[in-house]
Amino acid sequence: MLIVKKFGGTSVADKERIFNVAKRCIEDYEKGNDVVVVLSAMGKYTDELIEKAHDINPNPPKREMDMLFTIGEQMSVSLMAMAMAQLGVRAVSLNAFQVPMHTTSSYGNARLKKIDTERIKRELEDRKIVIVTGFQGINKYDDYTTLGRGGSDTTAVALAAVLHADACEIYTDVDGVYTADPRLVPTARKLKEITYDEMLDLATLGAGVLHNRSVEMAKKYGVRLVVRSSLNNSEGTVVKEVVNKVERMIISGVALDKNADRISVIGIQDMPGSAFKLFNTLAKKNINVDIIIQSVGREGTKDISFTVSHENLDEAIALLEEKKEALGFEKVEYNCDVAKLSIVGAGMMSNPGVAAKMFECLYNQDVNINMIATSEIRITVLVAQKDAVAAMNAVHEAFGLSERN
Repeated sequence: MLIVKKFGGTSVADKERIFNVAKRCIEDYEKGNDVVVVLSAMGKYTDELIEKAHDINPNPPKREMDMLFTIGEQMSVSLMAMAMAQLGVRAVSLNAFQVPMHTTSSYGNARLKKIDTERIKRELEDRKIVIVTGFQGINKYDDYTTLGRGGSDTTAVALAAVLHADACEIYTDVDGVYTADPRLVPTARKLKEITYDEMLDLATLGAGVLHNRSVEMAKKYGVRLVVRSSLNNSEGTVVKEVVNKVERMIISGVALDKNADRISVIGIQDMPGSAFKLFNTLAKKNINVDIIIQSVGREGTKDISFTVSHENLDEAIALLEEKKEALGFEKVEYNCDVAKLSIVGAGMMSNPGVAAKMFECLYNQDVNINMIATSEIRITVLVAQKDAVAAMNAVHEAFGLSERN
């Protein structure tokens, strides 16, 4: 068997945990399996690098940030290879150039295009454990790129796909996918299995367990994922196409994203093409937009509000102000004191009244809804930051997701 294992930053945060991960990988290796390990940077090291960068330059070039970020994963993989050597097992660490892992040229949020597998296969045939840097790639200019925060998950799934791995295991500091973040909702319970579509929405909406692009890739290439804890041996959560349940839950999970900011473009021309021009301007700068609401037109103008991630706020505001005349609007406003609260579940397709139940729950909590977005399997609302965690717990309880003793 060929097994790809990915370990997050908390799993390799210090010497003790590095050796713990090394031993877990060696267990599978000694059973005769080929093992490829993908690692994130140690602990909060990436955050430390960001702090160092901003101390030098409050607005550092994205290319140089990617050059800086790659230090973290290279430290992790080299130390892991040293730990395995200390334990008597041959291992080799490889970075994005040595694999190599080709990406688009978008610094800070690149997408994988192609992975050359020759070097990895050669090292596996030589019976070595192969340890690969997560989160990073190289572009056509031979520059380092990064895949966005959480991108090591995507690295692992991509490797599992191109190597036709028998298993792809994502190890983290929680022992699976929960109905909500257990740090925010103490009554959250672990799911044995979840569909790709539900996991993709939860990941996109702030669940934080898996990088959303990794789930998207797993679905596309049929990679069966298992999310497990690196700190114990409990069974994790399987992410797959179809969940084997006779009567599945209506809602699989509740997600909260505190990293969302609301932008309102006031007084834009009420005519065909105005919305296209607005969002095309943002898209050209790789600024992702989520919830969108448009007011009814009045006196030849309308207002359009939407959400962006907090790290894109300043760039989006500056871009809109720069293009104000071309886009034809009166002013732009923003609000950082908001959060996205979402419920996700394939069961809501066949169960009317889910939205009404959620809105009733928020009404009972005296929580005002700023914006609403829906799809077949999710409902997202924008609420005030101060209400977010209490609202999340209330909605989780209302849909019967809480752990019962």
